[in-house]
Amino acid sequence: MTERTKQTIALVDDDRNILTSVQMTLEAEGFNVRTYTDGEAALQGLTAYPVDLAVLDIKMPRMDGMELLQRLRSRSNLPVIFLSSKNEEVDQLMGLRLGADDYITKPFSQRLLLERIRALLRRNEASKAEASGAPAGGALTRGDLSLDELRHKCTWRGQDVPLTVTEFLLVKTLALRPGLVKSRDQLIDAAYGDTVYVDDRTIDSHIKRVRKKFRQVDDDFNQIETLYGIGYRYRED
Repeated sequence: MTERTKQTIALVDDDRNILTSVQMTLEAEGFNVRTYTDGEAALQGLTAYPVDLAVLDIKMPRMDGMELLQRLRSRSNLPVIFLSSKNEEVDQLMGLRLGADDYITKPFSQRLLLERIRALLRRNEASKAEASGAPAGGALTRGDLSLDELRHKCTWRGQDVPLTVTEFLLVKTLALRPGLVKSRDQLIDAAYGDTVYVDDRTIDSHIKRVRKKFRQVDDDFNQIETLYGIGYRYRED
């Protein structure tokens, strides 16, 4: 990885020991690293100097990880991994529903965190790569929907719809096979693989957020259908 192509990771945690040790590990693996000790400073820093991925602790002063994630999601599709304690299962699930892409529990091995970071970065790159079923060039068009995977760009009727990595993968999975019902388990596999456990309600929350984003550009958007007790499908044109 050359200096110009190094990916940059933001670490946000009020535990300076964790920041220092993880920073050393990531830098040794060829990443650039920026560290922040509270959510408010991180929000300002990430707004001014975007990164490729952020690792956020949930419990922090001034602004906790949940609020920081919400603020980031209002303006960015940045890939995010949450750090949480083992007894914070509710926070883990809430974080995923708010738009986090993965989580890891404390205490954690730095090797495991490194693997999760690489896996999420690969997912992010994969969402930009040409998918099976998409025409040459990485563009997938379904009626008014256009997914440009090389640029991680989603448009509806020519208007941009900003999607996170996970949301983009969900929309792509549904749109690739219009009319075909995808169960929640199938959507979990498509969006997360086997790197993290999520429950059905997490997928429901993602779909709800996706619909909301599309309806911000088109009040009548109804392409993603719910089949209660079964799953979801993208309507055939």
